[in-house]
Amino acid sequence: MTALVLAPVLAITGVIWVVTSRGSAEETARAFLDAWAERDYATMKRLVHEPPADFDRQYRRFFDSLRITAASFEAGDARELPEGRAVPFQARLTGAVNWSYEGLLRLGTWDREWKISWSPAAIHPELGEGRSFKLVTRKPSLAPITAADGTRIDGADAPGSVQQLVGELKKTYAGRLTGTPATSVVLVDRAGKTIKTVASRRAASGRPLTTTLDLSVHRAAAAALETTDKPASLVALRPSTGEMLAVVNNQGGFNRALLGKYPPGSTFKVITASALVADGVSPDQMVKCPARRNIGGFVFRNAGFRDYGTLPFRDAFAHSCNTTFGDMIVSRLGARRLAEVAADFGFNSPITPGVPAVRAEFPAPKDDTELASAAIGQGRVLASPLNMAAVAAAIADGTWRQPRLVPAELVPAGGASPRELEPAVVAALRQLMPAVVSEGTAHTTAFPSGTAGKTGTAEYGSGEEPPAHSWFIGYRGDLAFAVVVEGGGAGSEVAAPIAAKFLAGL
Repeated sequence: MTALVLAPVLAITGVIWVVTSRGSAEETARAFLDAWAERDYATMKRLVHEPPADFDRQYRRFFDSLRITAASFEAGDARELPEGRAVPFQARLTGAVNWSYEGLLRLGTWDREWKISWSPAAIHPELGEGRSFKLVTRKPSLAPITAADGTRIDGADAPGSVQQLVGELKKTYAGRLTGTPATSVVLVDRAGKTIKTVASRRAASGRPLTTTLDLSVHRAAAAALETTDKPASLVALRPSTGEMLAVVNNQGGFNRALLGKYPPGSTFKVITASALVADGVSPDQMVKCPARRNIGGFVFRNAGFRDYGTLPFRDAFAHSCNTTFGDMIVSRLGARRLAEVAADFGFNSPITPGVPAVRAEFPAPKDDTELASAAIGQGRVLASPLNMAAVAAAIADGTWRQPRLVPAELVPAGGASPRELEPAVVAALRQLMPAVVSEGTAHTTAFPSGTAGKTGTAEYGSGEEPPAHSWFIGYRGDLAFAVVVEGGGAGSEVAAPIAAKFLAGL
């Protein structure tokens, strides 16, 4: 504000002194608009003559109801009015709708000070008694979610397991699928009836989302799981890309295929064998497989208490010798090395396929007993069917890859990078895993030619013969998979036949 100015005016009788107002209309208007841009309502009120009791509320409502996130105001030159002056301004608003308008501030002098002569029209020239603005939004229809071949999978006719995935995809990729709604700023009367539309933003269509799912693979998996009434899941991957071809649960509710955490049992011996081969063990090396072996004070046993005597490492893997693998990991490698190799197969790394999924867990063993338990997929080692399908896929392709349900460019950040396995490890496991099917624990199941795999019987609970989850993981050509049946018992008797039926169904 400027100081009072005494201005001389000549008259017939002499000089008359008059007192002018402080500052100017333009200065007051600019100060008011600057405060408005900062939402400094206290300063705005000080510049208004007799502001209404709900002054703050009216300005807050204007910003909040229209979801305005930023505003700028530019004052023009003052105009003379009979009752004072008026300063025009240009408002530019950013928010749900970006728009601008021309307004007018009326000013007068009170107690020799320029102040705003306020009415709702000071907010917007078309506001008045009973009038207000509101946002009207029209949501666009969702863009389609499709299988890899373009078939829509986001309808009520999609299989239940697919609907589970679609529900998660809609959450994760909501912005992509919904696009931008059409939004308008409308002036309404007291009854809510629209008077006019003052600004609008066009809708932007959502973008379709093509998943990696193969419905023919899904159908084969679903049919295979119909053979058990226990909770079961099957996940199938394409090893060369990590694409998820099928994710099937035979019972609704919990998505155990991606979120279930189970001890992987002897399917983990794929990783244990990889660690031993990397350490120099060859498939033909002779090893011992007694029925029982005391490791760290705990007696480990083979399934059925079978004693296989001395046999090639290849056969110890095929027959899933717990005593062999537990002892060799403890005596030859140690916990750190096994953990390193488990990490090469994705353990302890985030899994980001495009929908929620749990990571495989390999906690550091505390002693030799825990290490031996971990070596055979027991103890605190946990994995989902997705995790173990990725293990089988790594042997099939030679590289562990992050599984994905969406195009590579849409995979969320934070997942593990691909990890190339040692050529000797891949070569050895491609001998060991076929032997399980041809002459090992799964030899009684009629698998299609070219199938390689590993059975797993993951005990949980207590007792001499505790209950167990049934596992089978494997690959055939550029297809890898994992089957788990909760409480199913021996992997060779339950999960392996399901896997064989799945492959036959393709």
